[in-house]
Amino acid sequence: MSTEVFDAVVIGAGHNGLVAANLLADAGWSVLVLEQAEKPGGAVRTDEVTAPGFRNDLCSAFFPLTAVSPVMRGLRLEDHGLSWRHAPDVLAHILPDDRCAVLSRDIERTAASADEFAPGDGAAWRSLFAQWQDIREPLLNALFTPFPPVRPAVRLLRRTGVADALRLARMLTLPARRLGEEHFDGEGARLLLAGNAAHSDISVDNAGSAVFGWLLAMIGQDVGFPVPVGGAGELIAALVRRLTARGGEIRCGCPATEVLVAGGRAMGVRDGEGNPVRARKAVLADVPAPTLYGEMVAPEWLPSRLLDDLGRFQWDSATVKVDWALSGPVPWTAEGARGAGTIHLGADLDGLSAFGGALVRGRSPRNPFLLFGQMTTSDPHRSPPGTEAAWAYTHVPRGLMEHREELDRQVARIEKTIEASAPGFRDLIQGRYVQGPLELAAHDPGLVGGAISGGTTAIHQQLFFRPVPGLGRADTPVDRLFLAGSSAHPGGAVHGGPGANAARAALARAGLLGEGYAAVIGAANRAVYR
Repeated sequence: MSTEVFDAVVIGAGHNGLVAANLLADAGWSVLVLEQAEKPGGAVRTDEVTAPGFRNDLCSAFFPLTAVSPVMRGLRLEDHGLSWRHAPDVLAHILPDDRCAVLSRDIERTAASADEFAPGDGAAWRSLFAQWQDIREPLLNALFTPFPPVRPAVRLLRRTGVADALRLARMLTLPARRLGEEHFDGEGARLLLAGNAAHSDISVDNAGSAVFGWLLAMIGQDVGFPVPVGGAGELIAALVRRLTARGGEIRCGCPATEVLVAGGRAMGVRDGEGNPVRARKAVLADVPAPTLYGEMVAPEWLPSRLLDDLGRFQWDSATVKVDWALSGPVPWTAEGARGAGTIHLGADLDGLSAFGGALVRGRSPRNPFLLFGQMTTSDPHRSPPGTEAAWAYTHVPRGLMEHREELDRQVARIEKTIEASAPGFRDLIQGRYVQGPLELAAHDPGLVGGAISGGTTAIHQQLFFRPVPGLGRADTPVDRLFLAGSSAHPGGAVHGGPGANAARAALARAGLLGEGYAAVIGAANRAVYR
């Protein structure tokens, strides 16, 4: 049998793999994407899993980082059939006493909600948002470009000046709770920051959690938390259409089992049938770092120190997600929650601290903090008229919820928490679809043990510590092999950063200055891993 040959082989058709493939195809490369699952998309999938006519997103649902990512905006997916919708309000955080803080794209509405908790907090919110608007573009460019982001960082420094840059750096290293306390007197605005920080796997009391809360809150204020019309899968469909229009090929149900290496260079992959597929220029892997380095590359090609560091790689917390088909809108008693696409509930600030503390200790939180999505409120195309397609997820310690009895008890806790803020919720349930850690990993093997971020978002595994101490780049110690998944900088969520960085590195390696580029990267890797 003859060996197939492409310029690049991409392992995995998650959004990062598809972003990388699109950018390489834009450069005129022949690209093959191999995907283990029967459908592309990874954690960005939509199916009718609860009841006929209800389109439920299996994992990712709202896409704030997609909306602001220079990578995703540059692909112009709207030209390939993608369109977006917004809920009337971006987000609501319901406190246990049924007070409700609201984040809206209308800053006056957000400010008024903050002022209900403490007069003057609305003005403080406007000030925080004005700071965001001033630094938005250079900051986003710094976040989504290969590490170190020298040019974007210089532009950001020119915008802020040294004094403000130092204060911005300090702000982003704070715990989310502390950030809220420094800016606001009332619990409402503090919870809009802390609740968004809790989208990550780290506690609101951990150093570095502020950056997640601040970033998501400011993006929500700026552009909202949009959703693709028809479901998250439409984002993937647009990426696929764009790629195939440029000659790229995707094969689903066809895993890559091994990266073929010769002389320290990636030469291609072996597919699930044992057939070699040659890559003339690059292999890009949209898989978790432990999968690439621990399973797909023979250990003799990897530095022993990298493999030793990999033994300390930390996954993010596991996840339990429930989707529902509801016969009507959720009967929230807090009026501010009724028009919000995303809702946080089950905890105030002290509750968020207790929730994070339990996860750190490996205990299942007694009172789960929930992220809840009202998808038909955001996009009427998700379910029949008068109904609601909804979901909720919560973090749990790794290794738990792997037996059905444990999972059923957690679902009962989740629904009890919702019922407390929306009496009659259970009576609306027409269908339910439950995914614990094992089920999430079954539909996307990249969600190892129910981890949805490709590794912890804690500060010790970010930037040049991601996935292990190193260069913070897509380049690996194997020449022409690039890590394109969320284990690489800048990490999880749907923004395409890791995929784009891998594609840029592959293009640089194959360019006119490629040999010099390889020499510099090789020397840097030897210094790191010797």
